[in-house]
Amino acid sequence: MSTPLLEFDAVSMRFSKRLDAIEKLARALGARVAAQTVHAVDRVSFAIDEGEVVGLVGESGCGKSTLGRIGCGLYLPTEGAVRYRGAPLRADRHERPPIQMIFQDPFASLNPRMRVADIVGEAPRVHGLVGRAGAADYVADLLRQVGLDPSFVRRYPHQFSGGQRARIGIARALAVKPEFLVCDEAVAALDVSIQAQILNLFMELRERLGLTYLFISHDLGVVRHLSQRVVVMYLGRVVEIAATDVLFDAPNHPYTKALLAELPRMDRRRRDYAPIAGEIPSPLAPPPGCHFDPRCPRATKRCSQQAPALREIAPGRWSACHLNDE
Repeated sequence: MSTPLLEFDAVSMRFSKRLDAIEKLARALGARVAAQTVHAVDRVSFAIDEGEVVGLVGESGCGKSTLGRIGCGLYLPTEGAVRYRGAPLRADRHERPPIQMIFQDPFASLNPRMRVADIVGEAPRVHGLVGRAGAADYVADLLRQVGLDPSFVRRYPHQFSGGQRARIGIARALAVKPEFLVCDEAVAALDVSIQAQILNLFMELRERLGLTYLFISHDLGVVRHLSQRVVVMYLGRVVEIAATDVLFDAPNHPYTKALLAELPRMDRRRRDYAPIAGEIPSPLAPPPGCHFDPRCPRATKRCSQQAPALREIAPGRWSACHLNDE
């Protein structure tokens, strides 16, 4: 087997909030105040092969974006390892990064005080991909690749529409010639017609530049259209991994089944929407066993006591559910 392009190996990420002076004083006076720890990602393991498009889905707050930031080196995991082409991923600002991230909000992720020429052209100049003399032509070519007029280089982000800002974010990511793109809800802030244009652009760039994608989204329809394989997360853990067609046609994990049951379909009309029962447990105090146990209609006593391992239940298909032991 070939070495995966990107591999997460038992990756965990926790964010801790220390007590401030007032909280320390309150605790000294007898109040029950303790430091809080958010368990954002919990022992996540999976790999992405070169040229693959992997969709990462789950409800808001499940850890998708945190995992994406770990994958491109913006966060260092609390535990576990991230490997790129078999070697530990390093976040060295002096080296040209092989992984770039496209962020969810195409306005907040662009510096409002910088012109497009600098937003897109700064990183390739810093990493020596282009000199100052050739920077203008380099940026113009990038803008053409993402469907923008090169004459826009003197404008500021507020002078563009949402779709145009999304294209600028893509051009900035492509500017350092990455091999891998992490797309974090890259079309969520756009209206439907613009979403289709940006998704088509992603597919064109993949074919032309040989890119690999980790596409993070809560929109299952977008993931089904774009991805070859899907990873499902719930409250920091991966609960199922499968090829896209297999997962959508026959989901295994109860959480995946609940998500797909409410996906709009032409053959199911006049049907009331029914959200998944119960509330998502707090990442400050996740359940000791299966994280989906409090909301699962098929939960048993074992589910509340023992966390199921993510294991292969069929070739290329993984699930973390005790029901598979039956």
